Amino acid sequence: MTFDIDEVRQYITNCSIESKIYIGGDSERIKLPNGKWVADYATVVVIHIDGKHGAKIFGEVTREPDFDHKIARPSLRLMNEVYKVAELYFKLAECIGNRATEIHLDLNPDERHGSSCVVTQAVGYILGTCNIKAQVKPNAFAASIAADRFKALSAA
Repeated sequence: MTFDIDEVRQYITNCSIESKIYIGGDSERIKLPNGKWVADYATVVVIHIDGKHGAKIFGEVTREPDFDHKIARPSLRLMNEVYKVAELYFKLAECIGNRATEIHLDLNPDERHGSSCVVTQAVGYILGTCNIKAQVKPNAFAASIAADRFKALSAA
C-alpha cells in the first residue's frame, strides 16, 4: 500500500501555515511460510489541520527482507525505519516550509525494550540530517499509534 507523494505535497501546500506536520514510522518483523524473514515498514504523514482541527493521515507500507540476527535488539531494522522516515521528510521539506513539524520514532528509551538499542543513534541521525529533534515514546504518537494502526489496517 503506497501513497502518491505529489498528493501529499499538494495537500500540505493547500493547508494553512498554522497546520502542524507529524511524520512517523513503525516496522514489524514477519516470518514467511518459506522460512524467510521480512519487515513491513509503515510511514505516515499526519497533518493536523490549522493545528486545532481534525487531521488527515497519509501512509504507506513497504515490505523488505529483514537481515537482523539479534531478534531482541533489532538495530538494523529499526535504523532502516529511521532512514525511511528521514527520506519521507526530505521529500516533503520544501512544501512543509515554516509549518511546525515533528518527526516521531517508534523507539522506547527504556532499556527493558529492544528498541532502546538505537535511540541515541536514531535521534542523532534525525537531528543531524533533518535538523529536527526527534520524538520517541511516549511522545511519538505519529509512530506508535498512527503508523502502527496504519500498518495493521493495511494487513487486514
